[in-house]
Amino acid sequence: MALDHLSELHGLPVYEFPRPGEGPATLPEPGSVAWRLSRNGEGVFDEDYPECWDRFLDTVDPAGVRALVLGAGAYGTEHDAADPGETAARLAAAADRLTGLRALYLADLEFEEAELSWIVQDDVSPFLAAYPRLEELAVRGSGGGFSGEPGLEFTPLRHESLRVLRFENGGLPAQVVHGLAASDLPALEHLDLWLGDEWYGRSTTVADLAPVLDGSRLPALRRLGLQNADIQDEIAAAVASAPVVARLTALHLGRGTLGDAGAEALLSGQPLLHLQELDLHHHYLTDAMMERVRQALEPHGVRVDLSEQEREHADGGRYVSAGE
Repeated sequence: MALDHLSELHGLPVYEFPRPGEGPATLPEPGSVAWRLSRNGEGVFDEDYPECWDRFLDTVDPAGVRALVLGAGAYGTEHDAADPGETAARLAAAADRLTGLRALYLADLEFEEAELSWIVQDDVSPFLAAYPRLEELAVRGSGGGFSGEPGLEFTPLRHESLRVLRFENGGLPAQVVHGLAASDLPALEHLDLWLGDEWYGRSTTVADLAPVLDGSRLPALRRLGLQNADIQDEIAAAVASAPVVARLTALHLGRGTLGDAGAEALLSGQPLLHLQELDLHHHYLTDAMMERVRQALEPHGVRVDLSEQEREHADGGRYVSAGE
């Protein structure tokens, strides 16, 4: 699956901050849109990303900005000059100006700009430390840099305000889950982890997910996504007996390699009739198993997404929705 540019964040439409001399005479109100900052440096007169960032803070009242989407220039691959550490430092330095910021999306790069597994990331905890009132953080990519940087990390911390945390990966490093499990996030309601494929860097195992599935460190959690995994059947089996499930309203186990064995584990495990939605889209279930899942849950009001039924390839392989 090729990922596209984000269209909405924190309930706000994404609006591209225009280049110099472009765009409307009057910009939107600062808090009415999610501002997307992206520069590729193409063209003789195009500004680079640091210039774009400075002009944004001088043009739009930063205190009114509620949501930011950072794209090319702020992030890139190991083959270009974008440094996620510099992006973190730049955003931290503006914390006393961006006092209304509540949502942040890191690395909004589409397929033509960078493969998902190529996007270079770093430790994202500094963003939370710099913005204690941030409510939503989403991160795309997990790769390391060409100079040996380790890639995506999550240093343990306490954050009182974070409600939504999403990691979109073709391969989720185990250290991210370890850091998350050791953190104190009392307000977190929605956690979405794309685990990805081992070939593209997934080192997270079902055992690593145990603290998340226990749920005791995440008292407010109501929506859980453990998606896009090449071990989706194993995850489903673990979820079937996980304590956290009893208090969820939504469970997302799609985008991965879920087959009949995983679905059977879900149906044979703890009751799921309290859920409002169960998302299994992009799966490898047979027609018969799909019907069993629907009959078990839909009559009780559970919205079940079984779209994108996949077929195993000739070599018997199953593939996640977003890997490379």
